[in-house]
Amino acid sequence: MAAVAAAWSSSSPWAGRMAAAFGAPFLWLVCLIYFIQGFRSFVWTAVSYQMKDMMKLSPSTSQFLVSVAYFPWSIKPVYGGKWINMCTAFGDPTVNVKRILSDCIPIKRRKRTPYLIISSCLSLFPWLILGMSEPLRSSSNFLTALLIVQNLGSAMADVVIDAMIAEAVRSAGPEFAGDLQSLSWSSMAVGGIFGSLLGGYALSNLPIHVIYIIFSALPLFQLISCIFVEESPKGFESTMDNAAPKHVVDQSIDVSPGKGSSESYKYEGTRRRKGARRNNKRKSLSKRPEDHDKNKSINLRPYLSLKSAFFSLCTAFKQPTILRPMAWFFFSNVAIPNISTVMFYYQTEVLHLEASFLGTARVIGWFSLMLGTYIYNRYFKHKKLRNILMFAHVGLAIIGVLDILLVLRLHVHYGITDKYMVLWGSALADAINQFKMMPFLILSGQLCPPGIEGTLFALFMSINNFGSTLGSFLGAALASSLSISSAQFDNLALGLGVQLIGTLLPVGFLFLIPKEVTGLTS
Repeated sequence: MAAVAAAWSSSSPWAGRMAAAFGAPFLWLVCLIYFIQGFRSFVWTAVSYQMKDMMKLSPSTSQFLVSVAYFPWSIKPVYGGKWINMCTAFGDPTVNVKRILSDCIPIKRRKRTPYLIISSCLSLFPWLILGMSEPLRSSSNFLTALLIVQNLGSAMADVVIDAMIAEAVRSAGPEFAGDLQSLSWSSMAVGGIFGSLLGGYALSNLPIHVIYIIFSALPLFQLISCIFVEESPKGFESTMDNAAPKHVVDQSIDVSPGKGSSESYKYEGTRRRKGARRNNKRKSLSKRPEDHDKNKSINLRPYLSLKSAFFSLCTAFKQPTILRPMAWFFFSNVAIPNISTVMFYYQTEVLHLEASFLGTARVIGWFSLMLGTYIYNRYFKHKKLRNILMFAHVGLAIIGVLDILLVLRLHVHYGITDKYMVLWGSALADAINQFKMMPFLILSGQLCPPGIEGTLFALFMSINNFGSTLGSFLGAALASSLSISSAQFDNLALGLGVQLIGTLLPVGFLFLIPKEVTGLTS
């Protein structure tokens, strides 16, 4: 793997410059982890078919189980703070990283590699178990539990590699910040494209349990790659000192040493012959309480750092300038009942769309996502965020109308095929979603106060993810209340109508977003 990274670094001057600054093994690890994040579509498509075809679950039940499985992405601040380079958006090339778990509780004096190894194992073993044990993958309880563990590993790997990127940029220089972030996002996009393409092909030619085993090779590569990335324990004590509150560090340094030094000078001035002997005795006695206090303070530092980070987080989040915008983004996700799993059932059971076509539609969605990012940065970043968010929700409402037309079969009268409706609806939805996600990232970066940027940004991302999770639960409840099943989709149009109303509802609360904020630095 190191040889592959070295060969890649010698293929272009840019790659060689990056390898010289960060090292080929580190770049390989960054590319691999982000590639896996995108390639997850390869195996999660198989999970959807497992629930529908093998387990015969209803659409609402599948939606509920998937929502539960993705819950670990909503608690990312617990095991790490999300770092993101926003230099292209608001000109800050580096972000001060501060985490709750991985920074405060190192493992064997290392803060990154052990957590990365743990996350790789959590991502690896669930897929192996699902691939080799038919009873476990056929049980909804065991399947959900294993998917929760797998998502926990993926989310942990995501935040740890973000931390490693932040630290690497801080040591190499801010001129590399945009390059590393572009490399990571490009790797994820490439992984998403290949995962969507190969996922549809694999489902048409391979059993589902074989797909699970094939995908487990990627977390295994990630686990092996951790061996080649060196993390020096140097600076551990200084890092822990910085993590602890200042008064604790001052106490461990000032109190005991002062007493020992005064005793030694007193006895040295009175008796010259026995001065050295007594001085040594006094020093040995004074070191005992000093060492005891120092060890005690070091043992308390993880707890004190956790407590300090928690209270700093609460204090910052209570500020209206932070609370109001985050409340809007949270509400905008909760208000929209997510019935994507129900639409998947409809597309496969009623429209009889093949897995290969659905994979192609997701590929178009990835390209649309990148196109939406480019259009936003090129034409919309100077606009006010209120107007951009209103445009995004109105656009998503139009996509909802297209879904209603698809379910009511009104497009057939105009000679439009089902595949075109699904393909372009998916493409437009992914592109328009970027006009909501980009303002969220920009505003979150602007609102973070100095000192807790990493942890607070992680909280923002988790709030956004948690809102989406609650929206998925709401969609599952909506599908269940409308009695939508694998063979009964009569009320699906009504459910889409409720989703349409929920999409437009957050527009009325845009006053929570700062009025004059644009896509540039405020």
